[in-house]
Amino acid sequence: MDADDEDSYDGISRNFSHFAKRTDFTHKRSRRDSETTVFDDGTNTFFWRAHTISVLLTVILTLIYVVFIEEQNGNFEYNVKRGLIAGAFMFLSFGITQAKDGPFIRPHPALWRLVLCVSVLYELGLVFLLFQTVSDARMILTYADPTLNKPLDFRAYGGSCVVYDSGHPDGPWHNLFDKMDIFVIGHLVGWFFKALILRDFWLTNVISFGFELLEYTFEHQLPNFSECWWDHWVLDFLICNGTGIFLGMMYVKYLSIKEYKWRGLWKIHSYRGKMRRVVGQFSPYSWVKFKWKPTENLYRWFFVSILVFMFLLAELNTFYLKFVLWVPPDHPFVTFRLVLYVFWGLVAVREAYDFAGNIAKSFGQQAWILCAIITTEFMIVIKFGSDVLAIPFPVYIKWFWLSLFFLYLFWSVWRFQMKFPRFRHWFKTVMKDVKQRNAKATAGSDLSDEGSCWSEREQNSSMRRRTTFAS
Repeated sequence: MDADDEDSYDGISRNFSHFAKRTDFTHKRSRRDSETTVFDDGTNTFFWRAHTISVLLTVILTLIYVVFIEEQNGNFEYNVKRGLIAGAFMFLSFGITQAKDGPFIRPHPALWRLVLCVSVLYELGLVFLLFQTVSDARMILTYADPTLNKPLDFRAYGGSCVVYDSGHPDGPWHNLFDKMDIFVIGHLVGWFFKALILRDFWLTNVISFGFELLEYTFEHQLPNFSECWWDHWVLDFLICNGTGIFLGMMYVKYLSIKEYKWRGLWKIHSYRGKMRRVVGQFSPYSWVKFKWKPTENLYRWFFVSILVFMFLLAELNTFYLKFVLWVPPDHPFVTFRLVLYVFWGLVAVREAYDFAGNIAKSFGQQAWILCAIITTEFMIVIKFGSDVLAIPFPVYIKWFWLSLFFLYLFWSVWRFQMKFPRFRHWFKTVMKDVKQRNAKATAGSDLSDEGSCWSEREQNSSMRRRTTFAS
């Protein structure tokens, strides 16, 4: 590689201010204080242009092929499946070209439009399942995978909680190694992406801690939640979840200090520079530091509380949907849903953060549909798993969550009682009216007392006159 070519690309990061003065194609963009500064030369290649006509022609040609060239098939089930797939394909084709762009544009805005449209299709499928019976819903899933619709024996991780058993034939550490399965890696990777979604160390740990409490709460209903204490707090919370959160926050820190300088691919002369530019296309265009500040005011406190609640509800839905629909934990459906949730969560939480900070005037489209998805999944769980949910909670669980709820309310009132200007004004107005009414009532009672005293004096004087007259 030529040294001059390398300097032409890497020299930007070493002395960009001087470079910007000597060239007129670079402009600076900064949308807010918490967002990194972006330098973009404004290159708009064929890759970035809208291809609405191209997509439309592709769809029309596909339909022409189906009608005039492809042989007809008389199988009803085959035609129904192909019709549903074709309808979804038509909807996605429309969505990736016509849907509104979200906050992300890398690697391409069409990808995030596709993510949005897939979430809409998923929500439509959930609504359709919601109107079925549980047996019909399980049977419908067999159209996608004939191996489903079979009762499952979900594994319980509890039982013997001895860490070191010297007399066991499988080795003294058999109980620890027995808990080490593929889901350990799933925990670590999952919380890595959750840290990227929330971009806050403490908030992510609060959700991680809260979910371990939920596993204790619902272990009498779902066997998957039955674990040893060290499996909950050491293996899951500290090692798997903690490592994933730590690595995620390290990557968040890197993205927050990274320099975002974009040049057109054809304006970079070195091959190394071109490869770096291609790889950089799959990184964020810019980065926004999340500052949730849940205790800043009452609005943000309740907003972050609802965010945590929706996160935990989505986590619970994962386990309960598998249980009521008889889907094995390692089934591709489960993995595909979790992957989709990563993409949906990245956009939805960013839109929710913008809405909470008054950056966006309306609730984002991806955040809206994701809230609908989580709620619909929960409705399916309630409808199809009513027999499971009807299993009564232990008394100590009820008292724990009742105490925690009242503690939450008490702390909220105590923390924000001095930040209710409208409530304080209303309360002062009410108290002023009460005092005025009491004063009027007191004045009226005094007048009535004076009137009664005057009437008594008149009666006594009249009696004396009558007595004198009689004598």
